[in-house]
Formats: sequence, structure tokens, C-alpha cells
Amino acid sequence: MRRTIGLSCLLAVALALAGCDVQLQDETPAGFQANPNVAMYPITARIVSAGALVSQPVFVFAVSGGQRVPLSAGPDGTYQTMLPVKCTRTFPLQYLAVWRLQGVMTQSRLFPPQPREISLTPPPLTRQASIDTSGKPDKKTRSWQGAVQYDVVTAPEAHITAATLEPVSQDKADVAAAKAISIVSKFPIDATCGTPTAVQLASTKDRAHANLVIDTDLAGVPHWTTRVDFAPQPNQ
Repeated sequence: MRRTIGLSCLLAVALALAGCDVQLQDETPAGFQANPNVAMYPITARIVSAGALVSQPVFVFAVSGGQRVPLSAGPDGTYQTMLPVKCTRTFPLQYLAVWRLQGVMTQSRLFPPQPREISLTPPPLTRQASIDTSGKPDKKTRSWQGAVQYDVVTAPEAHITAATLEPVSQDKADVAAAKAISIVSKFPIDATCGTPTAVQLASTKDRAHANLVIDTDLAGVPHWTTRVDFAPQPNQ
């Protein structure tokens, strides 16, 4: 008899606890392509179960790096928001579910217990740049000058530590065209997230081209190649 009573009590406790609980499913992808313009990412979760004692509505928040952003409940049962994230390659993500039991006691839980790391893939740096030589060359240097711009969006800061110029091919014409171009900038060049950073170049000829190869300490981008063309640009 005592065993029967004991089992019945345990069963009653288990049922009561089940009736108090909320279970949430994370439906956010493992990563996104970094968006340098909006810098906000769609976050989605779904309540997969709510106990009989749970009063509606259940409130859900995205928790990330000190932020707590409310999600909006949709008609399909999902909760969504746009989470602002800037200047990083990854960000932690958890969900905080908050509910009331029979309209009286407040309960909350983090899902998952430990944050997930969501990755942001940086957009490619500048692949090709054109520098206009329609005007007259600089009187002092007798060269046309211009800049190749780079934007860092997945790190608070980075550095362009060095740069070299290479012909676009070993063809004699390409080798000769590259010799006319020189690098004006001094290194390292500081690059701050969200602020355009440029490498300054000069050419002694109004038509020249080369590959600009930069070295950086930006994660995942130790080197980057940009084709640069000095040429007169047609009038707009």
C-alpha cells in the first residue's frame, strides 16, 4: 500500500511539473551572410509545448551579448525578431521564455541552457577598382592618383599590414602596365568597422593596370587581391 501511495504521489508531482512547463525550439540558422548595410538578422523560435497550467501569452526574448530583444508572436506559432549585430564574426544566442502559471506565478527559462554561436560570413572585399585619369596628372608627382577602398564589417578593427603590386599576367604588356603604378600609402593602415579604409596608389601613365595584393590581420582574410585599372573614364 505504501509503495502504491508513494508511486501515486510521484506521478502526481510529475504531472504537475509537466503542466507548468514550456518547451521552445530554436529555428534560427547556424549562420548568415554579414549584412554591412542593415546589420540585423532574422531570429526565429517556436513554442512546441506549453503545460495545462501555463497562462497565455508566453513571452519570448532573444538574449545576445547583453541585449534582450522581444520576439513577436506570429499566427503560425513562431516568434520572430530582427536582432542587431555589428562588427563581429559570431554572436551568442539564447531565448528567454517567460510565462505565468494560472495567471499568478511567473516562470522563466533559457533555451538552450548554453548559448549557441551564430556565425556571420563577411562579404568579399573590393575585387576590382577603376581610377579615373581623364584630368591632368598631379604637377608635383607627375602622376595620376587614386584610392582602392576596403570596408571591414565583421571585426571592431583590423589592419592592412602591407601591400604589393603584381602584373595581372606574365604577358609583356601586363608586366609593363604594372610598372607604371606605385603604392603611396604607408603601412600599417588602421581599419575601423563601418568606416571605409583606402590604399592610395599613383600611376605615371594614364592607362595602366595591376593586381593590388594586401595583407591583413582580419580573421579569414590574410591576403586579398584587387584588380586596379587606371584609365580615362567616359563623361557621365
